[in-house]
Amino acid sequence: MRTLVISEKPSVAISISKVLGATKKKDGYYEGNGYKVSWCVGHLIQMANPERYDEKYAKWNIEDLPIIPSEYKYEIMKPTKKQFVILKKLMNDKEIDTVINACDAGREGEAIFRLVYLQASCKKKMKRLWISSMEDNAIKEGFENLKEGKDYDNLFESAQARAIADWLVGMNISRLYSCLYKQNYSVGRVQTPTLSMIVKRDDEIANFKKEKYYTVELELDGFTLSTERIDSLEVAEQLKNLLENRIEIADVVQKEKVTKPDLPFDLTTLQRECNKYFGYSAKQTLDYAQSLYEKKLITYPRTDSRCLTEDMITSTINNILGQNDFDTQRIKVIFNSSKVTDHHAIIPTVSSMSEDLSSIPESEAKVYRLISNKLHASVGYPLIENTTKIVATFDGFEFTSSGKVIVEEGFTKYLREYKSKRKEESVLPYVNVGNVLEIKEKEIKEKYTEPPKHFTENTLLKAMEIAGNDALGKGVEVERKGLGTPATRAGIIENLIFKGFIERDKKNLIATRKGKSLIEIVADTFKSAEMTAQWEMQLSDIAQGKSSKEEFLDSIEAEIKNAVAKYKEA
Repeated sequence: MRTLVISEKPSVAISISKVLGATKKKDGYYEGNGYKVSWCVGHLIQMANPERYDEKYAKWNIEDLPIIPSEYKYEIMKPTKKQFVILKKLMNDKEIDTVINACDAGREGEAIFRLVYLQASCKKKMKRLWISSMEDNAIKEGFENLKEGKDYDNLFESAQARAIADWLVGMNISRLYSCLYKQNYSVGRVQTPTLSMIVKRDDEIANFKKEKYYTVELELDGFTLSTERIDSLEVAEQLKNLLENRIEIADVVQKEKVTKPDLPFDLTTLQRECNKYFGYSAKQTLDYAQSLYEKKLITYPRTDSRCLTEDMITSTINNILGQNDFDTQRIKVIFNSSKVTDHHAIIPTVSSMSEDLSSIPESEAKVYRLISNKLHASVGYPLIENTTKIVATFDGFEFTSSGKVIVEEGFTKYLREYKSKRKEESVLPYVNVGNVLEIKEKEIKEKYTEPPKHFTENTLLKAMEIAGNDALGKGVEVERKGLGTPATRAGIIENLIFKGFIERDKKNLIATRKGKSLIEIVADTFKSAEMTAQWEMQLSDIAQGKSSKEEFLDSIEAEIKNAVAKYKEA
């Protein structure tokens, strides 16, 4: 008897085949050593469009809404039909007694495999390969520790619930608003709340009224003292005129500031920093990281964890961190299995240490170096700075000046190349309380309040990550916080651009007229980050077996029925 292994894409199948010794190339699979190794090509199976249920749905008509099938249909995607036929034949081959799901170890990877398994009417025993690295030893170890397929039934339930919820919202609410307003609108469970945040920010900028204010600045020997905001020019002038040519120091506050390093990357923080430092879009970063993963240079990128597991301590220290000086106190912070969900943080692989990286594209090399530098920084010593604040008072006004000196560079030495070119805070001269200093120049500075900044991909990804978390309650840990997942956020941003709801203006993301008009008309439920965060929490509960798919979908169906009924009655 033989074992069939199914991966998510051909490149992964090649890596697995080599480790298993299945090196004989066939049409759509590899064979050898008691194994057949084949692959999906991403999503081979997708949910069928409404017209597959009834031809009348080919035309969009408000009277036909809501569309809520009693049973959902699936269809094979035309471009990948040939590979599905191969998989179906292999799955039902009498020689095969076990099928191993080797698709990406996450919610979507589970869905990709299971839908093929069900569509092919396969009844064979199912096992699960669950790994975080494409290195040969990780694959070998994964096959030595295969999981039972049924252990991931809840994860598949969660994936199905997510897909059906997206289908229900997309098919019903998009049609509802498109029919009502005679414009082709696309509404998405995650996409629309994301658009709503961008529109809200753009509105805040458009409606911002700048306010003039003043500061009084005193030039002394080697530094400047300044007031906080003064709203009246008259008051500022009065203060300036009352000041004589000397001022007494009222307070000198000296503190040691200790900054601990950040944790290693999850996908979202990697995307944010690549956008900040290199100008890469979230999708570009994901593509580069995926390529590095398939080249066995980094671990699995689609992760929402920023810690490593405790069993990785020895290997990581011996093989990656090496002789580099690091803070042993950080080990228990970084290596914490309880804070790792499906996959640990993104780090370089052990095998990448001996690879010549000069042949990989510069774009990928930059991402690799950043991941490596971030790991080294995460176990580095704290940054220690001495901060000084000099305070002088006059007529009830406070004049201050702040400066700092770096005492210990600590972990920041690994991140020097990413440091902004902004000038450092000034180093202040040594003064004591009670010192009376000569004022060399007095000046009133006219200033203006500044509007909020447009979202960049860096700031939008952060906003998506924390969106709606207030609605979750304190201490609630969900697998997928905020809007979307680390793996889908890039696609959501690109989709909003593709559909003409937002556009790029240099680094900024700005809502178009079409995007603004959609947010104006769509019901709060379907543009609320809080509602989406609650749905994500429910999906997490389904994955953990704490809630049911049916319960979740019932609540979404009710929201859709309410929305449709409201407009039909109007």
